[in-house]
Amino acid sequence: MLPVHFSFIIIITYICPTLCSRTSTAFKIIPLGVKGGSDESNLSAYLVTTEGSSAYICLDAGTLYAGVYKSVEYGVWGKNAVPDKIFRDNIKAYLISHAHIDHVNGLITNSAEEHKDKIKPIYALRNVIDNLREHYFNWNSWPNMGNNGQYPINRYHYNVLQEGEKLSILKDPDITVTPYSLSHSKVGFSSKTYGSTAFLIESHGNYLLYLGDTGADEIEKTDKLQHLWSKVAPLIKQKKLRAIFIEVSFQNNEKLANELYGHLTPKLLMKEMIKLRNLTWEQMEKDSRGSGTKGDALKGLHIIITHMKPSRRFIVPHIEDKEEHIKKELLKENQDLKLGLKFQYPKQGKLMRF
Repeated sequence: MLPVHFSFIIIITYICPTLCSRTSTAFKIIPLGVKGGSDESNLSAYLVTTEGSSAYICLDAGTLYAGVYKSVEYGVWGKNAVPDKIFRDNIKAYLISHAHIDHVNGLITNSAEEHKDKIKPIYALRNVIDNLREHYFNWNSWPNMGNNGQYPINRYHYNVLQEGEKLSILKDPDITVTPYSLSHSKVGFSSKTYGSTAFLIESHGNYLLYLGDTGADEIEKTDKLQHLWSKVAPLIKQKKLRAIFIEVSFQNNEKLANELYGHLTPKLLMKEMIKLRNLTWEQMEKDSRGSGTKGDALKGLHIIITHMKPSRRFIVPHIEDKEEHIKKELLKENQDLKLGLKFQYPKQGKLMRF
């Protein structure tokens, strides 16, 4: 019979990998911008890397320098960190969900500060690359900082992503992305839909899902989100999806359905979470070893709320804070539906781990 301390070591050796995989952090995220408008110094942009690395990809690029400065102030980069160096050297690539100005403003206005001899990649679906090249980096709106088109300066290299196809973005750390198209409102009064993108980030079997601006399927009259949920439900069942970054721009009764312009409210988000829960439960039922109940399918899943449109309280000081109201609505919906989601609200420059 083995001594007790040897038995303990053997048990820990066998069970620790499983426990550690559930409790240790896989990703570091530095929000460079988190708002959905009004404050041009705090627009959508999120740095992402793996634990132990300082090489980041940037998901959207509404605000860059202001966010880097904030993160330096919070001590995220350690002592004596230089914002200019972080911007040039630690951001290795950009993934752009769509080309609305609040998601690319930092990319454009800071492009002249990039290294002249280190061309930096931009990854996006074809329509986003076309918009950047034709409408921004064209010598009319801005000098052509891309690698093709008229008189290119070659600060950025365009890389077209194919929907549903995994692509390696970084080798060190090892990070891949799989893009999925989203619907971000109709174009005017036409039947044409303006597209956005969800990025499924993977590293060593751990996943992070980031959605650009999106409307709900029931409003957009599409199945874009339903398709996306079907892809990530198996990852939730397997406890591999660390977090979902998704927008909620407006309060429940703030806008009519045709005035949301491809955005979500707490109620619309939770309807989508019900769909995700149902798909996840279907995956759990297929596994004969599965346990629990349908209501627990999403329990503990981290949902990071992005793109909240701030109150313009400097104009009407007495109105209720819009963001706090959205948080209350999300809390109530989560409690009423008993989904067990863990909502988090990113703060510009503050490090997050999942």
